[in-house]
Amino acid sequence: MAAPERPTPAAPPAADGTPADAPAGRGLVRSLTHRQTTMIGLGSALGTGLFLGSGSAIGVAGPGVIISYAIGAVLVAVIAVLLGEMSAAHPVQGSFGTIAHKYLGPWAGFVASWMYWFSAVVVIGTEVVASALYIRWWWPGVPMGVAILAVAAVVLAVNVINVKSFGTTEFWLSTIKVTALCAFILCAAFLVFFGLPDTEATGLAHLTDDGGFVPHGAKSIWIAMSVVMFAYAGFEVVAIASAEAADPQRTIRTAMRQLAWRLSLFYVLSITLVVALIPWKRLASGDGSVEASPFVRVFSDIGVPAAATLTNLVVLIAAVSAANAHLYGASRLLHSLGHDGLAPAPLARLTARGVPAVALAASTVGIAAAALLAFYDVGGIFSILMSIALFAVLLVWLLILASYVAFRRHRDAHPDDFTGFTIPGGPKLALVAGAGVLAVAATAIEVPDMRQAAGVGLAFTAVLLVGYGVVAWRQRGAGAGR
Repeated sequence: MAAPERPTPAAPPAADGTPADAPAGRGLVRSLTHRQTTMIGLGSALGTGLFLGSGSAIGVAGPGVIISYAIGAVLVAVIAVLLGEMSAAHPVQGSFGTIAHKYLGPWAGFVASWMYWFSAVVVIGTEVVASALYIRWWWPGVPMGVAILAVAAVVLAVNVINVKSFGTTEFWLSTIKVTALCAFILCAAFLVFFGLPDTEATGLAHLTDDGGFVPHGAKSIWIAMSVVMFAYAGFEVVAIASAEAADPQRTIRTAMRQLAWRLSLFYVLSITLVVALIPWKRLASGDGSVEASPFVRVFSDIGVPAAATLTNLVVLIAAVSAANAHLYGASRLLHSLGHDGLAPAPLARLTARGVPAVALAASTVGIAAAALLAFYDVGGIFSILMSIALFAVLLVWLLILASYVAFRRHRDAHPDDFTGFTIPGGPKLALVAGAGVLAVAATAIEVPDMRQAAGVGLAFTAVLLVGYGVVAWRQRGAGAGR
């Protein structure tokens, strides 16, 4: 059962910046700069998963978690550059959803778009609630509901004005995060290799103390991937933003490559320095609070006054930035689904400034859901939600990689029909990356949260396929009635 074909991906934008597939004044506005697009990707990927969540990954694999982060970095780098090649060739609204529709079939585009929207909505909710908790760390008297509403209002306001204001805000939020992370890396490296006048350099001894480099065995490196990969999720927003980039082909080509090596450097280097500075068992004993963050521990060892306050500010900015970027990506995919008749028509509406306000409002459902869970203090719900979001992203990555294989087969057969860059050996890289994604999903065998997430994720996928069947049947019936 097939729905009517989605319009062929758009040509490059017109000279005035209007997407080729949208009437003037009625389409998404191409106003994101190259620097803004790169920082949007960093903003969505550099969140609380690194600053606070890394402690649990260290508890699973000890110093061996460095290998987990390195494998994750390679895996994400491959997916990023392959997605970049496709997005540069097709800089259209809907991004990988539109591309999956074209090369795998309408069902794949439907599932990829809705699945990513679902995962983004979960992340938005948890990041906003996390932001509220960080605010209450300073002012515990502030009601949880008030703090959540305040953060949600800021994120919505940034997104609803216009895409240019979103890009500017996200650029500066991400810049603050990256600057703080670079400062941390420099300070930590100095302590590891040189020390301070009253503090001896730690060197690399902690990497092999307390049971060796892999105290829980090689299997723990694989199991830790269930935690590690969530920290990398979010780079896909760069591809989604290509539909609103002023120069999409140049932007995607460079942004994805820069994003790949920057994420690899930031994650692997920072985690290596953390484990070198502090015995891994101390890091693993944290309770998830701000004071227990591996980054707070390092700042405390350096002797920075009010280390917890400084880190709380950084993780608050990180959470708001991640929620901001994910809300942008979720609203654009939902708008694309409405535009293509795969979601209610009102979701396709744009404001005079080219903002999909209805899709934006609908994408805040995760904030309300996570707020309710926070109010009722549902124990362990955030780790479960994060696992569900990760499993959904893994399925999206598999569809992206499958789309790439089909895309390259078509591109190699019709090279004159495409512009943009080409990744040497791309199809083989896609197969290797696909095997890596499946290996991460297979951690559900050992990790209870991932097992729950797999059940929810697969059930949701089945619901989506049934939903697609209903939508396709109605579209075919409507077409026959004309």
